[in-house]
This record gives sequence, C-alpha cells and structure tokens, in this order.
Amino acid sequence: MTMWVRRVRAGLRGWGGVGAMAAVCALAVAFALLLPLTQPGGSGKAGSGGPGLAHATQAKAEGGCTTPAMRKAPEKYTLPPSGADGSTIAAIKARQGEKRKLVVGVDQNSYRWGYRNPNSGGSGDLEGFDIDLVHRIAQDILGDENAVQFKAIPTNQRIPAIKDGRVDMVIRTMTINCDRLAQVAFSAPYFKTGQQVLAPKSSTIKGYDDTLAKQRICTATGSTANTALTGDQKTGELVGSADLRTTVPNQLDCLVRLQLGEVDAVVTDGALAASQAAQDPTVELKGEPFTTEYYGVAMKKDANDLVRRVNQILVGYRADRTNGWQASYNRWLSATLGSDSSTSEPPAPQYLREN
Repeated sequence: MTMWVRRVRAGLRGWGGVGAMAAVCALAVAFALLLPLTQPGGSGKAGSGGPGLAHATQAKAEGGCTTPAMRKAPEKYTLPPSGADGSTIAAIKARQGEKRKLVVGVDQNSYRWGYRNPNSGGSGDLEGFDIDLVHRIAQDILGDENAVQFKAIPTNQRIPAIKDGRVDMVIRTMTINCDRLAQVAFSAPYFKTGQQVLAPKSSTIKGYDDTLAKQRICTATGSTANTALTGDQKTGELVGSADLRTTVPNQLDCLVRLQLGEVDAVVTDGALAASQAAQDPTVELKGEPFTTEYYGVAMKKDANDLVRRVNQILVGYRADRTNGWQASYNRWLSATLGSDSSTSEPPAPQYLREN
C-alpha cells in the first residue's frame, strides 16, 4: 500500500497540495472506517464557474414515488415534526456506556462537508457542514453533541448501511429522490443544490451541453449524477458520444481520475464541486447547475419516530441564527459558494407523507 500511495502522489505533482492529499485519501480509504469525534475548523477559497446551459430537471428515478405530484417534488414527502420518543429513539437512548452514541454514516473526504482535516494534528478530527448537523442531532437526542460514533462510508454504500442497521442515519450530502425513497426514509431538506460539470480550466468543455461530445465523464456509482446522465443520454438530452463508462465508489475518486488525466470531466453536486475546485486551483465549475436537488437526512423506512424527531430538530436548526444552519453555512461554505446563502437554502418544508 505504501508503494502504491507513493506512485499516486508522484502522479499528482503539480495539482495542488490539499487537493492531491485528499484525492490520495479517497482512493486509499474505500471501505467503512470508525472515526473519532470531531471539532470544527479549516479554510478554503472559492472556485469559479463558466457559462452554460441550465436544464433545471430532476433526476429521473421514480422507484419510490407513486403519484405525479410525488415524482415532481419527492422532497416534500416526509413526516411532520415531533419531539416525542418512539421505539427507535428509545433503543438509541438505551445503549450503555461507550455504546450510548448516535451512529451516523458520513463522508471523510468531502472538503467543508465531511472532511478529515490532515492539518488537525494527531486527532484526525472530522469537520464540515454535515458534521455540524450531526452534532446538533446528537445534542437533542442524547443531550451530548459529542455522543456520536462516526462511520465513514462510500457513496455507493449509503443505503446498504442504513438497511443493514450499521448506522442510525446517513448525513452525507445525500439527495432526496424517488429511487431512494423506495428504500429509505428522508427528513425534510436541509440544503439545495444541483448537478454541475467540473473540468480543468484549460478544457474546451463549457457546461452540460454539446461540448461534452466524446468526453470521458466520471460519476460515483449510485449517485444522482450517474442516474441523471445515463437517463439523459437515453432520451437524447445528453450527447450520445459522451463516455459515461467511468464510475467509482466515492465521488472524490473522480477528482483523482481527472487529475491523472484518465477522464475529461466530473459531474457531481455543484456544492461538492465548488469545494473540490477550492482544493485544486487547476479545475473549475463549467456552466450552471442542470438539476435542482435537495439534501436530506436518510434513515430506515420504518423509523418514523426518528424521522419526525430529526424534522423537529431541523425546524429549530434553521431558525437558530446564532448557532444553527446559517452559522454553519458561514463557517464552512461561504468561501466556496458565496456569502449569499439564499440559493442554497431549502424551501419551507412540507410534510406530505402520512405514515
């Protein structure tokens, strides 16, 4: 493994220290890891975007949506807030000793979202926007913001980790969509984003348009980007010669492939792409977002009391201007997404799921 890392590092010379370091980390850590509790910190610079064509379409997976209204707005189909404990929360609170923690699936490679800061000394702390939300939920349910057991999971293992009971929830830039609603339950949205193209600044790619012809595009397996691109290519919305064969377990692995010259572009959530552009000054966002998507907290389908409780927590988190959503945005995301958070704020929640 040491020799492999040295070879990859050699290939990444000239791509920027922080970005290269995170990229090596992403390939080296492919499976679930148990991580320590976290403290906030870190900094970054904004990436830049270019002109392009905005389609503002939803990913086309419809597995968990049973009506046209639900297919149009799956983020509205969650349960009303409640502060009451049920069987799921009672089981979490009944854990004893060192096991009395909220078990949460997170990322450790997404800069400013869920990021294991290599400059934090020997602690290897996690930090970021998603991590702040984890601490808020732990504080509400267990009375201790640090009563968390973090499990780092790849993009393509988020739903299996929930269904298998390895985690109580996943807070990992996870888009609410119909296909996922067939398998897990979601909270109300806590962030708004959209798919965008990331490519080298020197690239002729201009956005999600015909400039992607004959270009090699990387997406993460099981991601909404992968679903959107494969669906759009079938319907002709994406040029047929775009090469979509490169898929990876972790989204950040795509940045590594881009840096090594193995692909020509990456498609992922614009919020994540902006953070990657901040890590690597040789890449930039190309064009405007071509979907509208919302991140939610994912839980087991039958964990109704936990879903209601998280929705209750989110109400207070968004209203808290001192230590809530806005403060977390200012700390972690304003440097990459801009000081105006209005485009990232989810709409007022609607609770249309009945049971």
